[in-house]
Amino acid sequence: MKYAFSFLAVIALILIAGLGSQIPGMQYLFGVAIPYLAMMLFVGGFVYRITQWAKSPVPFSIPTTCGQGVSLDFIKQDKLDCPTKTSEVVARMFLEIFLFRSLFRNTKSEIHDGPKITYESSKWLWLFALLFHYSFLLIVIRHMRLFVDSIPFWLSAIESVDSMLQIGAPTLYLSSVTLLGGLLLLFGRRLVNRHVRYISLNNDYFPLVLIFAIGVTGILMRYFLRTDIDIVNIKNLATGLVTFSPVINAKIGAIFYIHLFLVSILLAYFPFSKLMHMGGVFMSPTRNMANNSRAKRHINPWNDPAIKPHSYAGYEDEFREFMVDAGIPVEKELSATKDEA
Repeated sequence: MKYAFSFLAVIALILIAGLGSQIPGMQYLFGVAIPYLAMMLFVGGFVYRITQWAKSPVPFSIPTTCGQGVSLDFIKQDKLDCPTKTSEVVARMFLEIFLFRSLFRNTKSEIHDGPKITYESSKWLWLFALLFHYSFLLIVIRHMRLFVDSIPFWLSAIESVDSMLQIGAPTLYLSSVTLLGGLLLLFGRRLVNRHVRYISLNNDYFPLVLIFAIGVTGILMRYFLRTDIDIVNIKNLATGLVTFSPVINAKIGAIFYIHLFLVSILLAYFPFSKLMHMGGVFMSPTRNMANNSRAKRHINPWNDPAIKPHSYAGYEDEFREFMVDAGIPVEKELSATKDEA
């Protein structure tokens, strides 16, 4: 099974961190060296991928269009699906990035007996994808409390909203539940839907399993294994990592090193995986280009100025004999060209 490798890989990573962190002197490796290395790979890889995409020429004007473009004055333009101005492109990108607009409009088509084609909505996929991404963002923001001495007001406000149901003690954060729920549905979709299962690869399953393991280990630390960790020492280590003066204390439990190691693997893996759609969405010409090819000429940046345009008439004059021999129709017969010569 394609997803078996992902499960085995994550289990191996958990065993490496769990057993390795218990060896005397290895705490520094899992608590300091690997997180620093992972962060360098994340930042360096992220910048490299974005730079490479930014330098890539865009030969054609290829914005995705789904509505009425600019036409006669009495015909209404769809400004979001056929943007012609920078402000309209910005509005389209905003809805794409923050609300997943294209996924909201996604439909599934199937052919039934008849033949008859049907179109079905996939709003459930949009909803759970939105829940997963925003839950992940909230969890990352909440973890900022570990890296600052005094918690800012806005961070406390976010935590209050996230824990407004006050379930249990310590308080259960809603983002923890929605993150795992969204991951389970996205993973289950790749198993249940035969079309998606067919095109899914190992690098589709591995990030989902890895993030799920990160979420589970975080929940275990907060709700079930609190006696095995010392939050004060963890905060000291976190602030030390940020200020480049980390301090390792022996009272930090193995579950924390497992959690931190999995997060480090995710950071190091991020720039070289499909997770880079976080940065790639900004570089996509199908989204960030205006649909104004009729009003403004798009110059191909790959065009060599030394190469002159070659019209079809000139092309036919050059290869007419070969085209006739190959049976390709020509606009001007070969005999006529010989008479002219």
